[in-house]
Amino acid sequence: MRFEILRLDDVDGTPVDRTVVDAASVNRIVQQAASIGQRIWIRPAETSAS
Repeated sequence: MRFEILRLDDVDGTPVDRTVVDAASVNRIVQQAASIGQRIWIRPAETSAS
């Protein structure tokens, strides 16, 4: 499963950066964000129909 991670602006919470990662990478990104106090939003990535 893949997840979309949006990094949010500290002031107004608007997305400033977007990345899509596999499930194994989510924990590492959450730990990094927590260590510097960065706000993120994680949601399942959209999958395109084949």
